[in-house]
Amino acid sequence: MKKLKRILVVFILTVIVFTGYTLFINRNSVNMTVRQKVLKAVYPAWILFTKLIGKNNLALVNQHAKPPVAFHSLQSKLIDGSTFDFANLKGKKVLLVNTASDCGYTHQYEDLQALYEKYNQQLIILGFPANDFKEQEKGTDEEIAVFCKRNYGVSFPLMTKSSVKRGAAQNDVFRWLSDSTKNGWNNKQPTWNFSKYLVNEEGILTHYFDPSVSPLSDDVMNELKK
Repeated sequence: MKKLKRILVVFILTVIVFTGYTLFINRNSVNMTVRQKVLKAVYPAWILFTKLIGKNNLALVNQHAKPPVAFHSLQSKLIDGSTFDFANLKGKKVLLVNTASDCGYTHQYEDLQALYEKYNQQLIILGFPANDFKEQEKGTDEEIAVFCKRNYGVSFPLMTKSSVKRGAAQNDVFRWLSDSTKNGWNNKQPTWNFSKYLVNEEGILTHYFDPSVSPLSDDVMNELKK
């Protein structure tokens, strides 16, 4: 009985401490669900855990292949419905990321924004909200835009919600990113939300990074410094 009481006390204290920590982490959060607040609080632990077990940490590098289909010939729809012409991206590196609001990786919005602010003279980040993985992006385009702006200060371009997984409904940009007959070498489609593809100034896909590779990791930062 005493052992059971000790376990109960430890459990209650753990819940109290975690609740306090979650409230502190989310002190500036706006209109977040309980799930979103918890996911934001546990993000650092989740990234550490995935590194320890080797989950979602893959990075692929292009060995000088050039794309049969020009990256800068692509277009996409912004979250406000207007057309975004990739011809305007010539001369800059581009990091393309499929995103979601209810994912363990959602806090990477903050890292992406920090990366964008640091390298905005040479880098464009494009976010592609998608509901493909466990339906973790159920919001409308308007709800997504408000969520990202209020909670993470996102100022980089967000596209209209679409599908990024291989199939008839796949976004044309992600079809290019995950089809070697179009990009020249890579067939890797997103493994989960916040998979990342890096395209260089000439429109060549140079890298694929799994979700657990942080936008602020050395793997990404070192490529932007080149």
